[in-house]
Amino acid sequence: MAGRQRSRVRWILIIWMFVVSAIAYLDRVNISIAGHSIAEEFHLTNIQLGWVFSAFVIGYALFQAPGGSLADRFGPRLVLTAGVVWWSIFTTATALVPAEFAAPLTLLIVVRFVLGAGEAVVYPSSNRLVANWIPTNERGVANGLIFAGVGVGAGITPPLITYILIHYGWEWCFYGSAVIGLGAGVVWYVLARDNPEKHPWVSPSELNTIKAGLDGGTPQKVHKIPWGAIVRSKEVLAITLSYFCYGYVAYIFFTWFFIYLTTVRGLDLKSGSDFTMLPFLGMATCSPIGGVISDWLTRRHGKRVGRCGIAVFGIGLAAIFIVLGAQAESARLASVFLAAGVGALYLSQSSFWAVTADVAGQWAGSVSGTMNMGGQFGGALTATLTPAIAAHFGWSASFWVAAAMCVVGSLAWLLVDPNKKLVREVEAGSAA
Repeated sequence: MAGRQRSRVRWILIIWMFVVSAIAYLDRVNISIAGHSIAEEFHLTNIQLGWVFSAFVIGYALFQAPGGSLADRFGPRLVLTAGVVWWSIFTTATALVPAEFAAPLTLLIVVRFVLGAGEAVVYPSSNRLVANWIPTNERGVANGLIFAGVGVGAGITPPLITYILIHYGWEWCFYGSAVIGLGAGVVWYVLARDNPEKHPWVSPSELNTIKAGLDGGTPQKVHKIPWGAIVRSKEVLAITLSYFCYGYVAYIFFTWFFIYLTTVRGLDLKSGSDFTMLPFLGMATCSPIGGVISDWLTRRHGKRVGRCGIAVFGIGLAAIFIVLGAQAESARLASVFLAAGVGALYLSQSSFWAVTADVAGQWAGSVSGTMNMGGQFGGALTATLTPAIAAHFGWSASFWVAAAMCVVGSLAWLLVDPNKKLVREVEAGSAA
């Protein structure tokens, strides 16, 4: 009975979402490490490889809002399980594109686009889980842990994929990732339930803690999404703009950083993979730290300081470090400064997702999907624009543009009122 009274099922689910998050990024970052080998086999230029990178991000972006709607309607357990199976299939399909095919570039673009569409359900589903399971004052830590998985997954990818690439060939970079993903999906389906009331492991004391910390009670599955109110919300628009800028900056490190270090900064394959880990270690470290600080400030000074303040500070600090990295003469020093920039950026990660869950409530999946769509369009833009800027103006200019994006993203948070509930706007619209 004492064990039942001390149940912490919500944190078991958050920890497994951390694992799923790490695997999702393994499945998307693997191509940046294997990209040079793929380009050689299919005779692709860097610009064409950028199209392949962008195809994933465009598919991922376009299906964010629909993925969030599915999570709101059918629950995160089923939707996330289906998404894991989907993306594992198309991760495998990446390795099955035949070199002798008449238009391999086109087929690679199609496969990566469809893979991105499948992965689009991950974070809207996780945010719906957070809205259902996590009290408001714990959401910074919960989201910080989930998105620490981004850094861990992306961080282990360079050495793991480089090892597989050297010993088994680039195709096995994708086969192995798919198998790991399927295993994680099975465990998720066994562990998860959409609401704490439905989980057999949840004790009465934990259930009471969860319910007491949720504004308005546990969000229920919905059948109608108030898209009009969502797209008119100043908070949603400002957060989406900021996340567009955030995604632009972050995706430089998911797509081009390894190639930048090895082809521009002159590091060998092993050194390049080692230093490519630094930004992802920064993500993994600073994401939960940012969540802890955000929750601490929120409890003492309110959400305006705890959520918005840490976002303004973190994204603004990232701009400074990125400029320092772009100007550094040493490849190793540049890597350290740029990694610090990404770490500062990820101090704000939990704020995005905590505020969308707080503001949206029962529509947390749809609203966070809309926000993440903006972030992924930023990522799609950087996948193709970064090498184009570098080709015409040099790689330093690419990082200066990223720093400018950080400034815009930081200032956008000044427009956000984290205490304004979307449900009020929906009710006001209905009354009108």
